[in-house]
Parts: sequence; C-alpha cells; structure tokens
Amino acid sequence: MEVNTQIQNADDEMEIDLKELFFVLLQRWWIILLAGIICAGAAGVYTKTMVTPLYKSSSTIYILSKDTVVSLSDIQLGSQLTKDYTVLVKSRPVIDQVIENLDLDMTYEQFLSRLELTNPSDTRMITITFTDEDPEMAKKVADEVAKVSKARVKEIMNTQEPTIAEEGYVPERPSSPSTMKNVVMAGLLGVLLAMAVIVVIYLMDDTIKSSDDIEKYLGLTTLGVIPIESKKKKQKKMILGK
Repeated sequence: MEVNTQIQNADDEMEIDLKELFFVLLQRWWIILLAGIICAGAAGVYTKTMVTPLYKSSSTIYILSKDTVVSLSDIQLGSQLTKDYTVLVKSRPVIDQVIENLDLDMTYEQFLSRLELTNPSDTRMITITFTDEDPEMAKKVADEVAKVSKARVKEIMNTQEPTIAEEGYVPERPSSPSTMKNVVMAGLLGVLLAMAVIVVIYLMDDTIKSSDDIEKYLGLTTLGVIPIESKKKKQKKMILGK
C-alpha cells in the first residue's frame, strides 16, 4: 500500500512538473517566436546573397538504335547492356574528351561530381544530367556528354551507335538551393533551440520563489509570509516623508 502511494505521488509530481514546464514555455512564447523569425530571416538572407544557384540540364540516350529491329532478344540485350553503357559514359576517355571539346577548366574528378547518370526502371534509356552555375553551360555539357559517349559506346561495344532520344534544355529556374526549404528548416531549428534553452534554464533554476516551492522542495509548511519592500519604494517613502 505504501509503495503504491509513493508511485502515485511520484506520478503527481511529474505531472505538475510538466504543467509548470508548459506554462514556462507559454509565458516566453514571444522569445520562442522571435528566435524562429530571426533564424528564418538569417537563413533567407544567407541563401539569397551567399549561396550560388545551380542549374541542371538533362540529355537522354536510347540504347537501341532506331535502325534496329526491336525483338524480344533486342530488348533483353538492351536492358543488360544499360549498366555497361553507364560505366562507359563515366569513363575517363569520354569525360576528358568532353572537357577538351568545350575547353572546360576542371579536372576529371570535378566533372564527375557534377555529372549524374540515371536509368529509369524497365527502360533502355540513360539520362545524363549535368549541374552548373550557368544554365546554358549545363545544357551544352549534357548534350556533349551524350554525343561523345554514344560514339565511344559504338567504338568499344562494336555495335550500332545509340540514339539521342532527348537533348538537353536551358533551365529557367535553379535546382538548388531552395530558399523556402532553408527558411522553414532554420525557423523550426530556431524555435527548437529557444525552447531547449528555456527548458535547461528552468531545470537548473533551484531558487525558492514562493511558499509553494518551500513545501514542494523542502517539505516544510510555511506559517506566514513577510513582504519585502524594494529600495525604490523605501526611497519614495523617505522623499514623501521629508
């Protein structure tokens, strides 16, 4: 019976603590809101002024030549060779040739970091995507990679040259960064940080502020409360008395 009573008291104290914590956060809602607004605004300004926008353009290669009679065996062969073609597109001879043709000032590793190859499921197509600060250059590089790689595939695989199904386009909007996404994430982060700081300060504050705190933390019953006048009130009384 005594153990059950102790558990119940512990649960009551935890419930009271959570209530107090909720009201502490509620009383400081303006601090939490201000922190979120400041962080969101800072993220928006930083994204707009400090982050360079990047553009993506894509060109698509169809593995089977348009002159090929498409049979079941051709489709199966095309699906199997798609991975081999993907490796060839990323090979150093292809990338170096593109860099030379376009007179690009970047290394093979830097070029690969901007190049992305995807193979849509159940297709015999390879999508070549290039990212650059200049939207026109992004399109130009994507098209050149497709052009050089299909010639390389014909030479290495000893097959008919693949067909370019779709050339690149000049993107009108940057693919990154997303200003709205950064603003929302920074705002939420600011709110969470402000709440965390308020909670930590609340938990570390062990000062006695009222008679209820005395009964709660010390287990003592208060007999009375003596009000303490501030220095300003005393000074005001002294001036009035004079």
